[in-house]
Amino acid sequence: MEETDVVTCFLRNRGDVLLLRRSDEVGSYSGRWGAVAGHAEGDPDAAARAEIDEESGLLDACTFVRSGDAFAVEDEDLDTRWVVHPYLFDCDRRAVRTDRETTAAEWVPPTEILRRDAVPRLWTSYGRVAPSVESVAADDEHGSAYVSVRALEVLRDRAGAIAAGERDGDWSDLAAIAEALCDARTSMAALGNRVDRAMATASDDRTPAAVERAAAVGVERAFSADDGAAAVARERIEGDAALTLSRSGTVLAALDAAERVFVAESRPAREGVGVAEELAGGGDAPVTLHTDAAVAHVLATRDVDAVVVGADTVLPGGDVVNKTGTRATALAADREDVPVYVVVASDKVATGDDPALEAGDPAAVYDGSADVEVLNPTFDVTPADCVAGYVTERGVLDAGGVRDVADEHRELSGWRETGGER
Repeated sequence: MEETDVVTCFLRNRGDVLLLRRSDEVGSYSGRWGAVAGHAEGDPDAAARAEIDEESGLLDACTFVRSGDAFAVEDEDLDTRWVVHPYLFDCDRRAVRTDRETTAAEWVPPTEILRRDAVPRLWTSYGRVAPSVESVAADDEHGSAYVSVRALEVLRDRAGAIAAGERDGDWSDLAAIAEALCDARTSMAALGNRVDRAMATASDDRTPAAVERAAAVGVERAFSADDGAAAVARERIEGDAALTLSRSGTVLAALDAAERVFVAESRPAREGVGVAEELAGGGDAPVTLHTDAAVAHVLATRDVDAVVVGADTVLPGGDVVNKTGTRATALAADREDVPVYVVVASDKVATGDDPALEAGDPAAVYDGSADVEVLNPTFDVTPADCVAGYVTERGVLDAGGVRDVADEHRELSGWRETGGER
């Protein structure tokens, strides 16, 4: 049996993946659905990128997420042992340019693989790179908007597999996964609220199919909420000079409406540098990058109309949990009479008043041999009285509006009282 190495590349956009229907021009499995795929001759990593460019034209829009362990698929009819190397990429657009090997291209939830005439073991390939409870817990590179969507994908994918008979399980198993997801990142209110909403929506039927539908709708709703908050923020800061720190996709989507942007570098990860580069490369507004320690100086000496930041969590009383440095920025802005706007989807409003503050690797601050204690807090808490408004997809909320949203979220979490029991 001939052995052939191949790559299978899943491109993900807004929770969906790209599936391609293979034409008669390909040597195997014509008419069946697959991901971007091709032979991997010696270097699977290079082959993956080459196939994405050739089959979709989306390579410049793709960011590598992860690769999965290779596995073998034996096809006796073709006398071939395929060694499959799975990959996952995030893709920021959907306009696909196909070649002669493809007759159709669709962006669909990954669970659609289970309902299509797909190439052998395509669901197994996806499973090797799909988000998991463990990857949600370990993700220290992305904010809560991104991580919460990944959590919904975990719930959707597991429910879809159970509903399709791909694996065993029932409501109680899905309830346990939902609880594990909520516990994985207790500092991220959006994750818990979005998982709670999906489970609450499905709790009447308590079937895997109901959970799959609710989680899929939750993914779409999450992106719509973030888009809506960004649109409201754009109206609020249009033509203003704004200062920001850290990285929030929702804030970033709004900042191109500003007349000028000041960006704190956001140590130790310095994610603000990437924000400044994206703003400078994508718009006409002047961008100034500065150190975190210079925030108070910039606010005191430059014409800044507003501070615009994201949040990982907004507590019911209005206090804001965000990247360390937000509190100092808000206090400095308060002294200079510069309003602070927190741009968040309303799902980031927590149900409890106690913040869960994560800490980063101390070595990111100091890895020398001196006998010193090293602090690297990831988040700090900004008092509500330093916030001029909470910019959400529902509009600009005050502290009272935040309390109302918190009450809604408490109701959604009621499904947990019975958990997996009827």
